Amino acid sequence: MKLTTFTQNIVKALAFILLAAVTVYLYPRYDSSFPYRYEVGKPWVYDRIVAEHDFPIYKSERQLAQEQEEVLQDFTPYYKYIPEQPQTPLVVVLQEREQLVKENVEHIAIVTNKVSTTYPLSNVYTPKSAYVAFGKNYNPNIVRDTATTEQMRTALLSGISLTRGVVQAGEKVVDRGDIVTEETAVLLQSLKIAYESEHATKQQTALSIVGEIALVCLLIILFLLYIYVFRPSFFHELPTMLFFAILSGIIIVLALVLLRYTPLSIYLIPFAWVPIITRVFYDSRTALFLHIITVLLVAPAVPDSFEFIMVQIAVGMVAVAGMKDMTKRAQLAQTAGLILLTYALTYTAFVLGTTGDWHNIDVWTYLHFGINTILIICAYGLIYLFEKTFHLLSSITLVELTDINSSLLLEFAQKAPGSFQHSMQVSTLAMEAAKKIGAKSLLVRTGALYHDIGKLAHPEFFTENQPEGQNPLLDMTPEEAAKTVINHVADGIKIARQNRLPEVLINFISSHHGTSLVRYFYNTAVNNATPENPVNAEKFRYLGPKPNSKETAILMMADAVEARSRSLKNYTEENISAMVDDMIEQQIGEKQFSETPLSFKDVEDIKKVFKERLMAINHHRIKYPSITK
Repeated sequence: MKLTTFTQNIVKALAFILLAAVTVYLYPRYDSSFPYRYEVGKPWVYDRIVAEHDFPIYKSERQLAQEQEEVLQDFTPYYKYIPEQPQTPLVVVLQEREQLVKENVEHIAIVTNKVSTTYPLSNVYTPKSAYVAFGKNYNPNIVRDTATTEQMRTALLSGISLTRGVVQAGEKVVDRGDIVTEETAVLLQSLKIAYESEHATKQQTALSIVGEIALVCLLIILFLLYIYVFRPSFFHELPTMLFFAILSGIIIVLALVLLRYTPLSIYLIPFAWVPIITRVFYDSRTALFLHIITVLLVAPAVPDSFEFIMVQIAVGMVAVAGMKDMTKRAQLAQTAGLILLTYALTYTAFVLGTTGDWHNIDVWTYLHFGINTILIICAYGLIYLFEKTFHLLSSITLVELTDINSSLLLEFAQKAPGSFQHSMQVSTLAMEAAKKIGAKSLLVRTGALYHDIGKLAHPEFFTENQPEGQNPLLDMTPEEAAKTVINHVADGIKIARQNRLPEVLINFISSHHGTSLVRYFYNTAVNNATPENPVNAEKFRYLGPKPNSKETAILMMADAVEARSRSLKNYTEENISAMVDDMIEQQIGEKQFSETPLSFKDVEDIKKVFKERLMAINHHRIKYPSITK
């Protein structure tokens, strides 16, 4: 069921609202009063910090855990007697005895009338061991006093100091370029706690979230504005907009989950997936713009945002340049190699430029770049997944479809050899014209190969497949003949769908004649018409649609020009030039290209290419002299 335009707009809006909501939700929460973000082992990128007031140095979690373990090493758990049970020997259930051994307990304390008595663990039995020792059955007579045990444990732990010194006012905490060691991180964490206790408020936290929402919404709106202004056809396509939201969302979620819940490096996330996969299906500018927006959406959560942005933008540029017209699988691996080099060079240059010290380079970061490169190569699987999910068409698929040894094209060549050769010539003309005006040459070449596939249904009705002097259409009325010719478009769509050709190629088949007239039979009908029986032009008109892109328009021109060129008696430059001009001007006069973005310059460039190619194809050969002696 096809969704209405209003429903599609609602779905698109919801997709980007969801993207914004997930992004804000996954942002790591940093208190606004302590704006510094850092990683142990990396340089401090901010200005020098000097303590404004005295503040305590809080012990690290590891140090606290170690001290707690030492304090509890000789801790004695507390037990109490079970009423109405004899008090000797001391007997517990088997599971409790095993737990005491597991906790390395050497003594237990039994509380009686608020007085505790300590016993060695060797005096504590299970029912089975008591029977072996005393030859008599005993039931458990003591049970752990959980309340007293926890109370005593808490009292012991509360005696451990959370701090281990004081930073005096005026003392340096860290300076720009210093490597953040574990000790420095302890000082910074202590400073953060002091800031929080002095400055943090609920209002600040709420305002920071409002700021995050505003920033995320602004960036997403900028991307949508770019699409609306510069790529309006994308803006109105629901699958395309969902593609952008989902691809960007995958990277954003992976990055923010890693930053929020793990200590791993952000450079493990393959941000290059965004420009690579987008470039495979769309244009370079859109790929780079979406990549930059994705990077900026994640940047506020990254400890060293400036370094991250610099490195990722450089990587995006290389990814877009390397993926221009991906026609070979090896191209992805080559691009991944260039991205690895870009990561290493940009990171190294940035660290040296900001710190001026080789020792500030984290060698582990290069390992992260290597893992990232491996993940980039895995993008090939995602390309296939997106292609099938959103009914897109990659350059690799187009290359596979142009294989003339495929079963469909082989059948075309065998059953309709003239039409096949015509299609081959049209594909050459169309591809050269597309290159000239910056259109998708591989796409138009593929569309040209299949545009006349409908002639497979009845190849005998088309002159290029007929023996000399045999044309069954001449035995029909002009209306019947025109209908037979027109039907090859519908037959082509049917055959294409039976062979599961992409809808993009079916668009070439359906629009390659637009709404033009089958002029040969229309002119014949007009010449034979009488005032009593006027000609109904609609019976001689293709059903359309008209071409709606540069590529489909180029195909329509190339198809008409190539077919018309076969009727020329003399292939002179003047004849070919006049024929091309006349054919294309006729199509323009019929407004066949009114729905395409072709400019006047595009049309003139296309004409020029057609003229040059037709002259090259139909040039006169030198006549070989015969032997007269």
